Amino acid sequence: MKAIIIMLCTLGLCSVTRAQSSDTIYIGPKDINTSVLIPGTHRWLVYFKMGVDSPRTLFSTWTRSINKIQYEGHPAYEIKQLWEDKDSVSHTTRSVSAAKDFKTLYHESWWRNRGSSRFDFTNQKAFLNEREINDADTATRAKNTYRAFDSALHQFTLNWHLDLEVFPLLPYREHTTFMINFYDPGFSAPKWTAYTITGSALLKGFDNQDIPCWLLEHNSNNNREVFWISKKTREVLKLEQQFGKRFRYKIKMPFSV
Repeated sequence: MKAIIIMLCTLGLCSVTRAQSSDTIYIGPKDINTSVLIPGTHRWLVYFKMGVDSPRTLFSTWTRSINKIQYEGHPAYEIKQLWEDKDSVSHTTRSVSAAKDFKTLYHESWWRNRGSSRFDFTNQKAFLNEREINDADTATRAKNTYRAFDSALHQFTLNWHLDLEVFPLLPYREHTTFMINFYDPGFSAPKWTAYTITGSALLKGFDNQDIPCWLLEHNSNNNREVFWISKKTREVLKLEQQFGKRFRYKIKMPFSV
C-alpha cells in the first residue's frame, strides 16, 4: 500500500481529503445536468503498467467529439469516438443521447476484432454485423445481446461507453455515492453500479496550477478505479485503475490536433 501511495503522489496528488460517510443517490433524469458538457474535440492518452515500478506500455489515444444536434426532431448530443493504438484504428463509435437527461437514443460501434453493431432505441431495433436481431434468435451472442437491449428499452439507463461524458453530469457533493444504471449497448444487461466520492484532491497542471478535483471511486472484484473530476469544468482529467498488480491510466490531454 505504501508503494502505491508514493506512486500516486508522483502522478500529481498534492493533497487529499477523504469522505467519512456517504449518502446514496440513485441517478435518474432529474439528477442529470447536461449544460456542463463542453462541445468540441477531446482526447485522452491511455496506457498500462504491469507493476508499480514497471515501464508504461500498450499506449493508445482516445479521441471523443461532442456535438449538439437534432435527432428525430429533438435536441440531442452526438458523441463520436476514435480509438487508435500504435499504428491503426482499433475502435469507433457514434452515440446519440437526449439533451435533457442524456438517455441513450442510438449507439453504433465497430471493433477491429468484433465487427459492427447498431442499437436504435427510438425504433427499438438492433443489428449485429448489419443483420437485424430479435427475440427469436437462438445463437448465443445474438440472443444474449438482444435480451440485454430489450431490457434496456424499458428503463432509464446511461451509456456506459460514454462514462467520461456521463461523470461530469452528476450532482457532486461530499459524502455521496452515485448508483448509476449503466448499459453498454452490445454487452451485458443494464446494471446498477456504485461510484463514490471519496474526497477531494489537487492535481498539478500546466504553469504549476493546482486543479481542485473530486475523487470518484468504483470498486469491483479485483478492480479499483479512481477518477479525478475537475470541480471547475467537471471534465474527467485522470483515471487511475488497479486490477491485481497491474495498473491502467487515462490522462486528459490539454489540446487536440
